[in-house]
Amino acid sequence: MAAPYLLYIFVTLFALILVLFTRLLVVLLSLGKQSKCTNHNGKIKVLVIAGSGGHTSEVIRLLSGLSDSYAPRIYVVADTDKMSHEKIKKFEDSKKNIESRSKSVSESYIIHSIPRSREVRQSYITSVFSTLYSTLYAFPLVFKVAPDLILCNGPGTCIPLCFAGFIMRILGLKKVIQVYVESICRVQHLSLSGKLMYHFADHIIVQWESLQKIYPKSKYLGKIC
Repeated sequence: MAAPYLLYIFVTLFALILVLFTRLLVVLLSLGKQSKCTNHNGKIKVLVIAGSGGHTSEVIRLLSGLSDSYAPRIYVVADTDKMSHEKIKKFEDSKKNIESRSKSVSESYIIHSIPRSREVRQSYITSVFSTLYSTLYAFPLVFKVAPDLILCNGPGTCIPLCFAGFIMRILGLKKVIQVYVESICRVQHLSLSGKLMYHFADHIIVQWESLQKIYPKSKYLGKIC
């Protein structure tokens, strides 16, 4: 029984990886050297990863403290997360009204949806496959957008997106800076996403001084969201 099951897993993983690299090849051929270009007019193109369970509310509070230099803002949400989509639209509409911008909101931000990496209470075994499926969409999106900065705060969807940004740097296409802000509810240890991001993010921000002592690579800046 074990052999056919393992063969099924191997074939599935191989097929997913093959499709992923095919999609990446198409994106890379269309990009050429375009990804190496820096953003114009001193702007910082930021890719913001939103998520359910309070992640979107926290990341919006982070964005509210950023200047207009962080634009355009490219949001990525899970395709089943309708609430985050609405929260983002509400935030951007209020931001436009407060700052009395003359341009339309659609010019300052855009929202992309990709499959969710891991549903709430989904088993870790099945989440491996859902994460791989999400990666098929995450890599081409990040390579095409070529952001200057990736900002995230914990949703599982951030892992394939941030890993794509890391690969862009490894390939020499673009140095994508990645900032991971751990949720304020994490007091004693990092979340699973935080533990993974700890190894390749440029900046890991924690909101409890005791947590910074456990993870010395992280930075404590106080309560920021």
